[in-house]
Amino acid sequence: MKMHVTDLNGCPIEITDLDEAIQITKENKEYRHEDKSFSEFDKRQNAYWTDMYEKLKAIKKQVTTIKILER
Repeated sequence: MKMHVTDLNGCPIEITDLDEAIQITKENKEYRHEDKSFSEFDKRQNAYWTDMYEKLKAIKKQVTTIKILER
């Protein structure tokens, strides 16, 4: 099932595998460089991936709720 999510920059992102997308965003939101000179970059990246992760989890919750109601 294809769906679209708008990222933090306002760009539409096509999602073809919701569970995989959730896993990828979860991993990326935890990433930090060992080199502290990347701290500002890491903060921006963390904000991006956390936003995407939360949006995808909300979609997963909606999809699950709809499936339950359709039974």
